[in-house]
Amino acid sequence: MSAIQITDRGAAVRVSGESGVLARAALTARKAPSILNSQPWRWRVDGRTLELRADRSRQISALDPDGRMLTVSCGAALHHARVALAAEGVRTTIGYLPDPADRDLLATLVHVGSAPLADPATLRAYRAIATRHSDRRPFANEPVPEATLDLLRAAAVRPGAHLHVASARDVSWLALAVDRAAGVTLTEPGMRAAVAAWVRSTRGPDGVPVETIAPHAPRPVPMRPFMTGSKPADERPETVAWPEPEPGDVLTRYATVFTAGDTRRDWLAAGEALSGVLLTAAAHGLATSVMSDPVEIPEARALVRRMLPVPGHPAVVVRIGVAAAGPPPGPAARRPGRDTVEIVARRDGPDAATQRDFRP
Repeated sequence: MSAIQITDRGAAVRVSGESGVLARAALTARKAPSILNSQPWRWRVDGRTLELRADRSRQISALDPDGRMLTVSCGAALHHARVALAAEGVRTTIGYLPDPADRDLLATLVHVGSAPLADPATLRAYRAIATRHSDRRPFANEPVPEATLDLLRAAAVRPGAHLHVASARDVSWLALAVDRAAGVTLTEPGMRAAVAAWVRSTRGPDGVPVETIAPHAPRPVPMRPFMTGSKPADERPETVAWPEPEPGDVLTRYATVFTAGDTRRDWLAAGEALSGVLLTAAAHGLATSVMSDPVEIPEARALVRRMLPVPGHPAVVVRIGVAAAGPPPGPAARRPGRDTVEIVARRDGPDAATQRDFRP
């Protein structure tokens, strides 16, 4: 057998039917959200097994020294892959952190056969993978339906996390947390440089495209100050005394994904919950953007923790609303499959006769 990196174009790879399905799911999972669009994951397909590994070379250590946000990002990719497999009618078993001696092996998915036809909610979530992307613009002057917020809460609970939708009082705490985080990031050279390094003035396979960064506008909760070179890409006031926001952004909802524990397993669960919340929101016509800055700085994360209705550990904040009129910014680019997916090609064995060409 040999390991072959998948190519986005060119020669096909000979794989079994199960391997092809798993590889397609891994390619679909490239669309998952990640901290600063760093996409810190790698996939390995070996027969009926799909492995998810952390790519430590893409860990943003200045913002994420313990790998919390890296693991949350990988959890989101894992959920994307699981949704894709369920939509294809594939039944899998999953092992979380299966090898204590290999900390980068985060999960394994094993193809164990066919599953019943996916339910409508799963199919809607699968279709939403292709259309979901961050929208940092002020939202429209329309409320988010409470019934949809209930669906988002349920989507977070399924993987083992929770979703707290902020009250008006909570929003003040969140604004303070974001301002604290921004103050640290702007004044600490390593953090400032780390953010600037992931802002892209031209389209590339990763990072935050500068055209997707909304210009500064009064908001209930300020947006992360993205840096380009020596200056923020969006100017922000020096104090937290924000002017009155535009009417639409008053109706923006802020929701915190949190977990009862604070282990690597909890971080994976938070990532799967984040993916479920985002895909459910997109499937119901809502726009979202992910805010990791209020949980990157311990002091800010402690303020977010005070918002929670029960003791817990905040993993990420999601901004939710109805998209404003006009064309939204395009989605951020994704790394090519050859950089993220590897297939172990077996040229013999019991399934050799059923192998077929796989083309991404």
